Amino acid sequence: MFLGRYDFDGDPDALLKAYDRMMAAMPAEAISFHICVRRDGGITIYDTCPSAEVFAEFSCSPQTRGAMTGAGLPEPVVTPLGEAHAARASTDYLT
Repeated sequence: MFLGRYDFDGDPDALLKAYDRMMAAMPAEAISFHICVRRDGGITIYDTCPSAEVFAEFSCSPQTRGAMTGAGLPEPVVTPLGEAHAARASTDYLT
């Protein structure tokens, strides 16, 4: 599993609304690990793909970029982070 980061700069409230629109159109079974973080000056999305090659293709594809811009998100700064060694999560406290 390869982890990448998408940084979107702007008003976090507006970006989160756009993010929610984008995710509403995504099939849940297409996502293996994904988290969106609100930060000062924007949002950051951490997302996984099966490999670095798939991430490189997916993150720059016209379909992915079209889904982002179609939902109202600006062009992100995309950062490939690396192969995941381990992942643990409890979503009990998320709303």
